[in-house]
Amino acid sequence: MNYITEAQVPTNNAKRYATQLGKHWAHNLTVEEKGEAFLITFPKDARGADWPGDAVVTLEPADGGLLCRIKASAEGQRDGLKGAVERHVDRFAFREAPLTYKWQDSED
Repeated sequence: MNYITEAQVPTNNAKRYATQLGKHWAHNLTVEEKGEAFLITFPKDARGADWPGDAVVTLEPADGGLLCRIKASAEGQRDGLKGAVERHVDRFAFREAPLTYKWQDSED
C-alpha cells in the first residue's frame, strides 16, 4: 500500500522554488527532472529510519502554484515528509512564507 498526499501551494514563484529545492536535495538524495517537475527519492533508511520502502516527493509548477506530491510506504513516513517539504519550501520562499499547504491524503 502507498500513502499519498498532495497540496497545491499558492505562489507565483513555483518554478523557481521547485528548481532551487531540487538542486538543494540533489546534494544528498536522488533527484530526477521530468520537464519542469522534480522527483526526489527519500530512501527507506534515510537518517536511521526503517520504513517499508522509499518515498518520492514530486515538486511541480502548476497553474497558480506549486504542486507538492508525496508517495510514501507508511503513514508516518508520509506525515514526516509533509513537514520536511513545508520547512524546505518555506525556507526558499522566505519573502512570502509561510505558504499555505492544504494536504489531501489518500491511499492506493
